[in-house]
Amino acid sequence: MFEVANNKKVKLITNAEVHRIEGNIGSFHVKVVKKPRYVIEEKCTGCGACEDPCPIFRPNEFNAGLSARKAIYIPFAQAVPKKALIDMKNCVKCRLCILSCEEEAIDLNQKEEEIELEVGVIIVATGYEVYCPDREYGYGKYPDVITQLTLERLLAPNGPTNGELVKISDGERPKRVVMIQCVGSRDLKTNTYCSEVCCMVALKNAKLIKQEYPDTEVTIWYMDLRCPGKEYEDYYRRAREFGIKFIRGRPVEVYSNGKNLVVEGENSLTSELTRTEADLVVLSTAIVPSRATETLANMLRLERGPDGFLKEFHSRLNPVETKIPGIYLAGVSQGPKSIAEAVYQAKGAASSAASPMIAGIYVLEVISAEVDHELCSGCRLCMSICPYGAIVEKDGKVEVEDIHCRGCGLCFSVCPTQAITVRYYRPQQFEAYLDSLLEVEAGAETEAFPRIVAFLCWK
Repeated sequence: MFEVANNKKVKLITNAEVHRIEGNIGSFHVKVVKKPRYVIEEKCTGCGACEDPCPIFRPNEFNAGLSARKAIYIPFAQAVPKKALIDMKNCVKCRLCILSCEEEAIDLNQKEEEIELEVGVIIVATGYEVYCPDREYGYGKYPDVITQLTLERLLAPNGPTNGELVKISDGERPKRVVMIQCVGSRDLKTNTYCSEVCCMVALKNAKLIKQEYPDTEVTIWYMDLRCPGKEYEDYYRRAREFGIKFIRGRPVEVYSNGKNLVVEGENSLTSELTRTEADLVVLSTAIVPSRATETLANMLRLERGPDGFLKEFHSRLNPVETKIPGIYLAGVSQGPKSIAEAVYQAKGAASSAASPMIAGIYVLEVISAEVDHELCSGCRLCMSICPYGAIVEKDGKVEVEDIHCRGCGLCFSVCPTQAITVRYYRPQQFEAYLDSLLEVEAGAETEAFPRIVAFLCWK
């Protein structure tokens, strides 16, 4: 991010939301609303002097609420830009920060700023959020049931405990740590998909715990350990050599016996009921689409899959482009993936987006639908079924936007009056093609006819 912020060819707009996107490839009109920081970015040096006199304390979101921040704060040490901002919902306007700022960078009268952009292509990289288990396995009920994200902050040298592993309830070091995999993943009641990274995150954090605290007992309950990446299997083998225990099975519940937490479930390898006592229980929770994903999908007329992530043009052959020309996907906006996979796709998206920009022209093959308004009854069924959002209503009539239509023919299949057809694929053209293909000389019927019919059915 630091390199991006210092690249003169990159315009970085932070603390902002996209409010409107219109247009087509080569001419997208984007409206961005930049929220006020109440700090003048050009003047702020990120020294942090304004934070000290602030009397308001709020939970620090970056540290999963395990530490506090002020109403005026820098989000985290590596923030880009490293500038202060004011949480105006909690600010009491005591103005102590203004008095402490030597650069006179604080402006409590800042307003929202509307920015209009005209761009040729768009890359969507909305990131992800972590599934929140609603009292699942005692989460929210017992303070010592946490997620891997919280554990990451506990183990981080710049975290709320300076990297020291402690129990949330009393600050003591846990002697027994139990991790539960696939919480919110591979579950018909929540998310059916695999989040891909959870197994390796659990192995990494378990190994970190064993390296720092060799006497700590670490146990991982798992359904299947999925380690398909480069050298991931070796990493799993080394984790076993560290003495990390593995129990194959999905726990039924986590409860307290008055002293410790107990993880109870069936060991699917031995079919035995297993109870594991723990001082700290860590849930490996699912990756879910960010809140911005649905908003941007509606703005850009993009489809979302059953998992809620944005749908690519083709999951195997073209996982970078979308159904809308000029819009590309990168990272977890398309689905759960590791850091390496996200980098691969980001480079692919950048390369794909650069191609039409370098060429300066976009060639469109117009195999699109068209409407016969004399036959159209105005039922709008075609508009409701079009997966590309290419059929719109203009001046009370149904029209097809050629640049968005991909000629799939779904609109033709539902039209009750056959008022909408696809260019070059009209029924009359197919009938003529089949008549010529199946034509045989009179009295010369052979087994060639059934062979041709069989071939057509197979295709």
